Amino acid sequence: MNQTHSHDHGHGHGHGAQHDHHREHDHQEYDADVQAEVLDLDAEVLAEHTASITAWLPLRTEPRHIVDLGCGTGAGTFALLDRFPDARVTAVDTSAGHLQRLDAKARARGVEERVRTVRADLDSPDWPDLGSPDLVWASASMHHMARPDRALRSVHDALAPGGLFAVVELAGFPRFLPEDAPEDRPGLEARVHAATDRFHAEHMPHRGADWGPMLTAAGFTVEGERTISVDTGDSHREAIGRYALSVLRRVRTAVAGELSPEDLAALDRLLDADGPHSVLRRDDLAVRTERTVWAARR
Repeated sequence: MNQTHSHDHGHGHGHGAQHDHHREHDHQEYDADVQAEVLDLDAEVLAEHTASITAWLPLRTEPRHIVDLGCGTGAGTFALLDRFPDARVTAVDTSAGHLQRLDAKARARGVEERVRTVRADLDSPDWPDLGSPDLVWASASMHHMARPDRALRSVHDALAPGGLFAVVELAGFPRFLPEDAPEDRPGLEARVHAATDRFHAEHMPHRGADWGPMLTAAGFTVEGERTISVDTGDSHREAIGRYALSVLRRVRTAVAGELSPEDLAALDRLLDADGPHSVLRRDDLAVRTERTVWAARR
């Protein structure tokens, strides 16, 4: 989930009050840190699924230059470097913090010579020069764009002739709990997801979209589409607990006003890391979601 935009809303600046400005700045830094943690856990828990997608891509030749659009903290970047040992990756994101984290990981893995980071707003009509890549990868980033049609055309024009564009999207936030959980509010997660779906329909209209027709309209030939069901339980047990905590905390910010007081209280009991009902103490969590990938050729 390499998204670079916050899922939060309603954080406006105070009217010129200095302490409000500092609080806003602190909140943004905290939110970026929390988001980076979610992305890192996402990479860890979904690593096998990401590898299966990179292995499936209908490439004619091994790519030498790859662009990772909306790279986040590097889940796709490092999966692609592993898959294509002779390739180099240009990793593009709006978040300086995410790019710094990605740079540090590249150095720790000894692949810094193969990675270039570029800070850019992909909604801007003026994109940086990304060269002429053989493969462009966009995982959970296209739905954030205000003008995805323009972004798709920009990708089309940047790609080398015959190059491939891979769009990977998650079907919303993952689910973690059994349907009859928690014991005091069964079905809580389904109600939370219904609220997030309403929120995102308003704030992110392209979330959950079918990218096939939009890719065709931008001049691509769609050569493959695949949906992968994710249901990971026993592996990554400890990481799944931390992942559930991080994701549900972000979800709470978006939907607190939409939930009943009883549901909000039950959610807060799950999110109390030190409490007896914390998701960190549950042994019945799994990560359940779907990822769809479209492979489109210039």
